[in-house]
Amino acid sequence: MTSTRPGPDWLADAVLYQIYPQTFADSDGDGIGDFAGATERLDHLAWLGVDTVWLTPCFASPFRDAGYDVSDYLTPAPRYGTSDDLAALVEAARRRGIRILLDLVAGHTSDRHPWFLAAAEDPSDHRYIWSDHQADGFVASPGSRSGWYRPNFFDCQPALNFGYARSRSDEPWRQPVDAEGPRANRRALREIMAHWLGLGVAGFRVDMASSLVKDDPGFTETAKLWSELRDWLDRAHPQAALFAEWGDPATAVAAGFHADFFLQFGGADRGLPLRSLWNNNAGTVEDFWQQGPCYFEAEGRGTPQVFLDAWRSAAELTDGAGYIALPTANHDFSRLATGPRTGAQLAPAFAFLLTWPTLPAVYYGDEIGMRYLPGLADVEGSVLGPQYNRAGSRTPMQWEPGPNAGFSTAPADRLYLPVDPDPHRPDVATQRADPTSLLHTVRRLIALRRAHPGLGAVGEADVRHAGYPLVYTRAGRYLVAVNPRREPGEVPLGRVGVRPLDVQGVRVVDGRLRADGFSYGVFEMA
Repeated sequence: MTSTRPGPDWLADAVLYQIYPQTFADSDGDGIGDFAGATERLDHLAWLGVDTVWLTPCFASPFRDAGYDVSDYLTPAPRYGTSDDLAALVEAARRRGIRILLDLVAGHTSDRHPWFLAAAEDPSDHRYIWSDHQADGFVASPGSRSGWYRPNFFDCQPALNFGYARSRSDEPWRQPVDAEGPRANRRALREIMAHWLGLGVAGFRVDMASSLVKDDPGFTETAKLWSELRDWLDRAHPQAALFAEWGDPATAVAAGFHADFFLQFGGADRGLPLRSLWNNNAGTVEDFWQQGPCYFEAEGRGTPQVFLDAWRSAAELTDGAGYIALPTANHDFSRLATGPRTGAQLAPAFAFLLTWPTLPAVYYGDEIGMRYLPGLADVEGSVLGPQYNRAGSRTPMQWEPGPNAGFSTAPADRLYLPVDPDPHRPDVATQRADPTSLLHTVRRLIALRRAHPGLGAVGEADVRHAGYPLVYTRAGRYLVAVNPRREPGEVPLGRVGVRPLDVQGVRVVDGRLRADGFSYGVFEMA
């Protein structure tokens, strides 16, 4: 068990919602989402029951990587509005009991950032990692400074210098973590965080959180860096939260983060737990369902055991110190409604998400079953390779019926992405009017989680049956069953009395639990 550490008291029952600002809500008809549009749609989130919103990067940027290439950390991107507009969003959210998290790109900047433009002209500037000879992965200097710089992701994203954990005589650019450049960047991180916390934001989701210190076996020096920042947060902003994009909750929480996400990528040791659940392959134009079996599929070829083992290991190591966040999807991988998984198959997935002991994170539009769309053009760096296009997960939020779903048809050279051409595509207005819709199911399950803390992020899950259906108890008081396959399933329970709390297609009769295909049930035990 990890030692406890003080943290925000609101995190234990948080329900997260990720907004991709470009395509969430457009207030001025230019085809690009903005702060004012998000403010206008806060009532939807409050009605849904969301209390924590994560905005993907909204800082000034050339948008060669959708805003993850920051050119000014202290100024919002003009396409979204001004600092006053962002402050108005934060305040309007606060009045509705919703906190706003910003996305902090800590490990790199845009190559248009003034820091990098200065460094490309000044050989004495050590804010970035520079080599005097060509080295593997390094990029030629764009300025009068001779040499090459190290990128952190795309070539347009030079890595900020937080030092190397190990030195090598043949690589003189490897500065120690306490050199002048790394120290300046640590100070800058604190200054950036303090600026936005002063505006009223509730914390940060940190992009590529493990990438800062280079050649760092076991992330020892990276953990020291984040622990130092966490110590400062605990003193100066004790109700602020730090979420990591690390994909390894045990390591991230030990490093000082309050929570970390299970992610779709990162190799067998990191990405497999989430892929084993819904395996949201990003896909290709020709065949966007190239993947092995996963648990939440109609054919029932998967097993929940891979996820259960990984969750249990992480939960033991984070207990009392932080949280595991479980997302439906995010801007980097496909939506919950991907390939053949759609419609009725989504309700059991949400039932699991909202009753398992993790922090649930809903990607915008997943609450109505918006689909991943293959075959879109590359938009703002969405294509990472011939088989990986993230644009299909970044389409406009479908607020209403009609060809534009609340967005204008902006010129082709603008951000606008076409919505799903299917005339029967889901939208908020239609589902809001239908009490049997997925939107209402998600809302009920969020309300159920809030009304019954034993279904929340804290506590154990006792698995009674790790198959189809998956059956588990929470807090020794609640019985949950989810059956995401097409075929029905049955599990012996023995003598147990239950009272249904939210049930779709599950019955407990004569000591046996019977689950229809694509069903779930949440019961209180007598």
